[in-house]
Amino acid sequence: MKLTVKSLKIILVVVLVGFGVGIYLQDLQHQKSTQHAWKANRYNLSRFDKITEYNQKMNSSNWKLMKDSIQNQLDTLMILRFRKEVDSINSITTTEEKPQTAGVFR
Repeated sequence: MKLTVKSLKIILVVVLVGFGVGIYLQDLQHQKSTQHAWKANRYNLSRFDKITEYNQKMNSSNWKLMKDSIQNQLDTLMILRFRKEVDSINSITTTEEKPQTAGVFR
């Protein structure tokens, strides 16, 4: 098969349109996932913003007390995240477990 200039141009246009559509669809999925992530993390983000604001109020006379308070709040965020992950794992494992019939031995 002999490739002419016309067929090469058609192939080039098809490839470019394919890349354009792919990039557009990837951008749509990225927007959706970003939107869901912001919704999921809005509580943690508001707490983190409060911690940041609290940190900006820190000065040389109260830094020790405020530093300890910030550390406690960040620890709480990590504990809450860990509990959420554990609950998620537990819910997955309980749904995957199949009840075994009593009294049946092999």
